[in-house]
Amino acid sequence: MSLKKLIGNKTMAALAVLITVFANTSAFAQEAAAAATAKPVDMGPIYKSTLFYILLFLLLCLFIAIVGKALRVYELTQETQGKQSINWDKVNGIIFAIFLVVGLYGVYWEYTVHGEMLLPEAASEHGKKIDQMFNITLIITTIVFILTHIVLFAFAYFYKSSNNRKAYYYPHNNALERVWTIIPALVLTVLVLMGFLTWRSIFYKIEDPNNKPLSIEVTSSQFQWDIRYPGADGVVGKKNYKKITAINALGIDFTDKNSLDDQIGDEIVLPVNKPVRFILTSKDVLHSFYMPHFRVQLNTVPGMTSYFEFTPTITTEQMKVKTNDPSFKYLLLCAKICGANHYNMQKPVRVVTQAEYDAWVVKQTPYLTNDLRKAFNLPVIAEPVAAPAKADTTAKDTVKTNQIALKK
Repeated sequence: MSLKKLIGNKTMAALAVLITVFANTSAFAQEAAAAATAKPVDMGPIYKSTLFYILLFLLLCLFIAIVGKALRVYELTQETQGKQSINWDKVNGIIFAIFLVVGLYGVYWEYTVHGEMLLPEAASEHGKKIDQMFNITLIITTIVFILTHIVLFAFAYFYKSSNNRKAYYYPHNNALERVWTIIPALVLTVLVLMGFLTWRSIFYKIEDPNNKPLSIEVTSSQFQWDIRYPGADGVVGKKNYKKITAINALGIDFTDKNSLDDQIGDEIVLPVNKPVRFILTSKDVLHSFYMPHFRVQLNTVPGMTSYFEFTPTITTEQMKVKTNDPSFKYLLLCAKICGANHYNMQKPVRVVTQAEYDAWVVKQTPYLTNDLRKAFNLPVIAEPVAAPAKADTTAKDTVKTNQIALKK
C-alpha cells in the first residue's frame, strides 16, 4: 500500500483523530490537575494596568476585522453564485429599532436607579428653588429627548432604503422651520428667566433688621479651610495680606477694633433658620466653596472677596433621622482641582438650634493671642492662674495614727 493510499484510508484517518483527541484530553487533564494544586494567581494588578486594556481593545478590533472579512467573503460567494447577498439596509433598520428599545430602557433605568443619586435633599431655603428649577429643566429636556429619538430611530427603521420605492426630495418647509425655531426659543427664554430670577433672589437680598445674618469668614488655602467667627460685636474684622506672618496666618488687621474679639473654629456651626453670610477669600490659588446639601458653590479667588448668604433649614440631627444614617454630617468641600491633596480639603459643618449655637460659640478660641498682642503692641492679658491642687492629707493622717499607736 502506497503512502498516499495509507493517508487517504478512512480507517487510518479516524484512528488519527481519536489519537489526537485522546492526547489533547490527557494534556488538558494534566493542566487542570496542575492548576488545581497551584496557588491562585492574583489578577488584580493586571486588571489595573493600562497595557491590559490596550491589548483588550486591540483584540476587539482584531475580532471585528475578522468578522468583517468573513462577511465580505460570504457576500462575494453569494454574488458569484448569483444569489442575493446580505441586505444591509434591512440590517441597519433592525439595529436602529433595537437601539431605540435599549435606549428607552436605559433612560428608564437611569431615572429609577440613579435618579436619587443626583443631589441630596436640599437643606436651605434657596436650595428648594434651585431644585425646582433643575427638575423643570430635566423634565422638559427628557420629554424632548425621548420624542426626538423615537422619531429618529423609527424613521430609520420604517423608511429604510428599498428597491420598491424612491426617496422623496423635501429640502425646505417654512412652517416646519418656524415651529422648531419659535417653540425652543420660547422654552429657553422661560428657563433663562427662571434662572435669572432665582439667581437675583439668592444674591440680592433685602436685609431684615430684626434678623440680621450671622457673618462667618472662610479663608481657603492649600489644603485647608480657616474659619473666623465675629465675636460678641457680630462684625468680622478687616484683614490685609501684607500683615500675614508666621503667627498671623490670616493677616488680620488689629488696628480695626472689630478684629479684637474674633474667634476661630475647627468646624462650621450654623444656627438653623438663621441667615448666614459667608465672606470668602483665598490665600494662594483658586478654590471653590462647595456645600452640596445647601446648594452653595462659589469660587474663592486670590485678591478678591466673595459673599454668599443662605438660610439652613434642617439640623444635622434631623438629617440623620431623614437619611437613617447616625454618622451623617454636612461637609464643606473644594470643587476645584487645586493640587495633590484637593480630595482631602474638607471641613465638617453642623447645623444646630440657636440655643446649642449660643452655648458652642462662647467656648471658641479667640484669634488674638498674647503673642499677637505683643507683636501689635496691644495690652497683654494675664494668663489664668491654675487653682492650687488640694493638699494630700492622707499621708499626714497615717503618720498621726501610727504615732498614737506607738504611744499606746
